[in-house]
Amino acid sequence: MNCIIVDDEPLGREAIEMLIEKTPDLTLLGSFNSAATASKFVHGTRIDLIFLDIQMPGINGIEFAKTIPEKTFVIFTTAFSEFATESYEVDAIDYLIKPVKLERFHKAVDKALSYSILLKKGNSHNNIEQITDNHFFIKADRKIIKVYFNDIHFIEGLKDYVVMHTENQKIITAMNIKTIHEQLPKKMFVRVSKSYIINADRIDSVDNNTVYIGKNEIPIGTIYRDYFFNEFVTKKILSR
Repeated sequence: MNCIIVDDEPLGREAIEMLIEKTPDLTLLGSFNSAATASKFVHGTRIDLIFLDIQMPGINGIEFAKTIPEKTFVIFTTAFSEFATESYEVDAIDYLIKPVKLERFHKAVDKALSYSILLKKGNSHNNIEQITDNHFFIKADRKIIKVYFNDIHFIEGLKDYVVMHTENQKIITAMNIKTIHEQLPKKMFVRVSKSYIINADRIDSVDNNTVYIGKNEIPIGTIYRDYFFNEFVTKKILSR
């Protein structure tokens, strides 16, 4: 994947450059100290992935991410964990806390690579075909796949697609996350952020900002938090 770095701190750029050098699947095309200097390059060159700092003078990372081409993935890099939820509101592929460890870096890159492959397989005519009490049929990867509600762990919005994370596979289809949410059972599936719908039956634990399902950490968006906790957490807490 062709990538660039956008970070106003020289040491931040150098750290990511060193990690990229250790990652054979990445080719670094440029390193920029501001969104303004990176913007022209991004719109004139095919970039697959941007490692983007959030807090920068002038145009910050969140605002810059809203302007990049649809097919370009973003991995945010920042020293402040409180920006995690906001980063997913602009369809970031992942969020790395500085100083970034190599193992965590590779996990984020692997996610970008796998999603890139999924998107290439995606079909603009994919859609849900039929819904029953416990399953639905969906067109994906030139097949019609039967998906049981219970098998879905969570659904992730990715650009103009959604990715269903099931018990045994990831299924991608060209659909708006709002559209698929409207067709799923509301007692089982709840939207917890702009980019995520979760199967409440699959929750392992929660804290104020995150839902944990297996090894997956799913951010809870501010505007979705109250409804999620009131309807799916607080009512089910055992009283003393």
